[in-house]
Amino acid sequence: MTNVTPTATTHATHSPEHAAHPPPLGVLAATLAALLLLTFITVGVTRVAWLDLGPTGNLWIALVIATVKGTLVVLYFMHVRYDKPVIGLILITTLVLALVFIGLTLTDSVQYQDTIQAWRAEDPTRYAPDLQQP
Repeated sequence: MTNVTPTATTHATHSPEHAAHPPPLGVLAATLAALLLLTFITVGVTRVAWLDLGPTGNLWIALVIATVKGTLVVLYFMHVRYDKPVIGLILITTLVLALVFIGLTLTDSVQYQDTIQAWRAEDPTRYAPDLQQP
């Protein structure tokens, strides 16, 4: 009878293709700098008078910057850039489906605005009676 000891599989004994890919410190620092710069731009657009594009323009700038910032966080801090491409495909598919569902919901709410406005015009006190001025 031989004395067989099972080999312990630890994190250190896994093959390199299964190891995590830590991004270089320079990439993380550049990502952080880009996120801070984009944050300052977002705040600057609303605070500096000559950058103010009005409510609609500021909203679109904020949405675009938030999208870029979210993409940077997902790619580098959540390591999706270094994962298998199928993970990115699943993420993009999920985001597209969420946008489709939100868009369909907003389309439905716009369809009934005339009915809602007519209902409110019939009796203004019926809508939020606690908020009505005496």
